[in-house]
Amino acid sequence: QVQLVESGGGLVQAGGSLRLSCSASGSIISVAGMGWYRQVSGKQREWVGDISPGGRTNYADSAKGRFTISRDNTKNTVLLNMNSLRPEDSRVYYCNAEVSSIGSGDRLLNYWGQGNQLPVSS
Repeated sequence: QVQLVESGGGLVQAGGSLRLSCSASGSIISVAGMGWYRQVSGKQREWVGDISPGGRTNYADSAKGRFTISRDNTKNTVLLNMNSLRPEDSRVYYCNAEVSSIGSGDRLLNYWGQGNQLPVSS
C-alpha cells in the first residue's frame, strides 16, 4: 500500500509565499513523475505542474514564474514553492505521483495526496 501525505499550507496574504510538501511512503519500488493539482469545489481538478525523476519540470501558465516544483528522490518527496500568491490561487492543492510498489509489481499506479486547503486573503 502506498500513501501520499501532504503538509504545509495555511492562510496566507496576497503577495505572500508558501510551501507545500508531499511524501510518498509504503512498499515503494520506484517513483516516476510527481506533480501538483488544485481544485475549486464543484469544478474539475486543474493541473499545476509536474517533475520527472530527473528533475525536468513543466508548469501550467498560471504557475509559470511564480511556482517552483522540486523533489528529493531519496525521500520520495515533492515540494511546491509558491510566491506572489493571489486570491485566485485559493484552492485545495493535491499532490500526485506515479508509483510502483510491491503490491503492484512493475506497474506504475497513480496516487493522490489527501488535499491541502490554501486560502489566500486579499
